[in-house]
Amino acid sequence: MKKLKNLPGVIVIGDHVQALGIIRSLGRRGIPVYLLHDKNLCIGRFSRYTKRYIRIPNPNNETEFVNFMTKLVNREQIGGWILMPTNDVWVYMVSKYKKTLEEYYRVPTPCWDVIKYAYNKKLTYMIAEKSGIPIPKTIYPENIEDVRKGLKDIQFPVIIKGAIGHKFYQKVGAKVLKAGSQDELIQYYTKYSSIIDPSETIIQEVIPGNSSTFSFCSFRNNELIGYWTGLKIREHPMGFGTGTFAQSVWIPELHELGACFLNAINYYGISEIEFKKDPRDDKYKLIEMNARTWLWHSLAIRCGVDFPYLLYKDMIGEKVTPVMSFREGIKWLHIYTDLWVAIKEIVKGKLKISDYFKSLKGKKEFAVFSLNDPLPFLCETLMLPYLWIDRWR
Repeated sequence: MKKLKNLPGVIVIGDHVQALGIIRSLGRRGIPVYLLHDKNLCIGRFSRYTKRYIRIPNPNNETEFVNFMTKLVNREQIGGWILMPTNDVWVYMVSKYKKTLEEYYRVPTPCWDVIKYAYNKKLTYMIAEKSGIPIPKTIYPENIEDVRKGLKDIQFPVIIKGAIGHKFYQKVGAKVLKAGSQDELIQYYTKYSSIIDPSETIIQEVIPGNSSTFSFCSFRNNELIGYWTGLKIREHPMGFGTGTFAQSVWIPELHELGACFLNAINYYGISEIEFKKDPRDDKYKLIEMNARTWLWHSLAIRCGVDFPYLLYKDMIGEKVTPVMSFREGIKWLHIYTDLWVAIKEIVKGKLKISDYFKSLKGKKEFAVFSLNDPLPFLCETLMLPYLWIDRWR
């Protein structure tokens, strides 16, 4: 398809599967898409729909990033293009420097006064509780004494996680630390308090049972323009990780809870809000919010809710027709990572080989594999040793 004349393109900042989903969604419609990433090895750059790949500075240097973005406009003649960050680090950067970047680009990411409620889980839970949205039992200790005091009303097992998730992961090497007893919890807390500010950690009760993760996903502009709900069936690591196998399902309760939270912070744009269902009271409890596309958003596209395109049309001032229904029962599969998760679950005796193959039946959307855009999957295959070391250690 020829690119659309006189309409702005899109600059995707970041990579991996969520970036590829945006690139394909917009590129198939003839919208020019540039990919910006701080690493040379990334699958998105190999898509036939990526018009240009550009290496950008490491996100740790904020001044260098802003200077780079302001100079990029004239160099590439892309003034007025739309910025779409794909992970929390880039969401933070774009939000923090939104006013400066808006002199050169269209920036759908909300200002920091809004984004902070998704970026910092302490603030996420504060808004949820004020809005009457259930959350798991949670304490916010400042020191070891607070930990001991807070455990009176909480049941084990619990997890320690960061108020700012990606910073916690960078320092600890895991998304969460699970403790089955008070002694184990104190041991973890004492060990990692030397590298993490204790005030940046959260201790949260683990919801018992299978506790699969449900997602309420939407595009909002003053009101919900489109929404979709899905279920993570397998993830890495199981129970607390990134989705590897998911399915489209309709959960009416999530619509009410999700809309309530977004209204409370007056959010604009695409988001994913994660919930787990607590079998003890049958309530869906909010876990976190992602102020961006999420890893498996291409499943929503397959189901009829194309969030990147909804956002694009709204940003260029076109009329956006609300999308209030979607196809259920379609599955999403990241082939290599899901196979790795399944093998580990089979070895542990938690998944039967026959059940694994049964789960793969039915209509599917693949995270990377595509017959009309094959290079990303081929490159992912060749890059597997690097990707597994870099992403899944």
